[in-house]
Amino acid sequence: MRLTGVVERTIPLSRYADPTLPSGDLTTSVVAVTTDVVRDGARVTGYGFASVGRYGQGRLLRERFVPRLLGASDADLRDDAGTNLDPFRAWHVVMRGEKPGGHGERCVAVGALDMALWDAASKIAELPLYRFLAERVPTARPQERVPAYAGGGYPYPADDATRLAEEMRSFREAGYAFAKMKIGAASHDADLRRVAIALEAMGDGERLAVDAMNAYDAVSAPAMAARLAPLGLRWFEDVCDPHDFATQALVAQTYPGALAAGEALFSATEAALLFRYGGLRAGRDVLLFDPAHCYGIPGYVQILDAAERCGWSRAAFWPHGGHLFGLHVAAAFGLGGCEVNPLAFAPFGGLGDGAELRDGCATPPEAPGIGFETKAALHALLRELAV
Repeated sequence: MRLTGVVERTIPLSRYADPTLPSGDLTTSVVAVTTDVVRDGARVTGYGFASVGRYGQGRLLRERFVPRLLGASDADLRDDAGTNLDPFRAWHVVMRGEKPGGHGERCVAVGALDMALWDAASKIAELPLYRFLAERVPTARPQERVPAYAGGGYPYPADDATRLAEEMRSFREAGYAFAKMKIGAASHDADLRRVAIALEAMGDGERLAVDAMNAYDAVSAPAMAARLAPLGLRWFEDVCDPHDFATQALVAQTYPGALAAGEALFSATEAALLFRYGGLRAGRDVLLFDPAHCYGIPGYVQILDAAERCGWSRAAFWPHGGHLFGLHVAAAFGLGGCEVNPLAFAPFGGLGDGAELRDGCATPPEAPGIGFETKAALHALLRELAV
């Protein structure tokens, strides 16, 4: 077993179902890792991408991490049996020579490459990723059904109130356990009007979470928290700068509902700082670390371990991302649930084509690997990268 090539491409992403609406020139990096292993008459290729919400990492991948992977000996990448990739060994190859710190962009590039390696390895094993992880990672706690919520609710550039209501109703009708919308880009009054529209569409506060996208500071965060508190929302997410632990702790002292944090923190070291100084309450609050943004599965496992040492349950973990990789990770490690982006970030977001929720839960595809092939538009895009 050996690698025969790695290809990266940076492509545009849209936050909306209509990709013509402006999304701030958002991009992601897509990676294809091809092996010499043949399944069903074709070489096994693993695919990955840099999740959503950041930007593409093309130069880091092409100039730093991919050359390390391609320059490694076959023995450095194989498992003990010599018949498959060992993504943990490959991860150490990719991270060779890296110093502590500097997590902001490096971690996303490594996470995209790591995703492709796990996709390839589980395809070689002819297992869906969550079952492959259950066999390879001692701390896995596999579950087939994962509670799922719908992410979206970005402000529309025109006719926002009508479009927001339609979007929220579509999430409810599709059977998602709850939905999440964005706040923080407008005044408190304007955002609260949007929240009222979403609440009417969803039915009650327990079926709606809000995401401030790290917009508030030490003055505006407690002020908005006080106005949101009576609504009984599912959670209040990313209330301030991810490293402003003092403001995070200040809000946690008075906000009675659940807070959610961690999406914009990328390492076990940063997670430990959040647990120590962020004032979050184990048993009430929610952790949103994105596996693809946290140096991939090896980094995510480190964060899980750090959280459990600090008294957190895996039920608190709801991975950010809204795509199939996050669903597999939530299923493999027995997490509380996962995000799904049914409309945003096409063709990466959402479940497999034709997949349906059952009692608010999603099931990972049983196809080998992550199951990107179960999404026709995504598979067509990924096939263009195969080498």
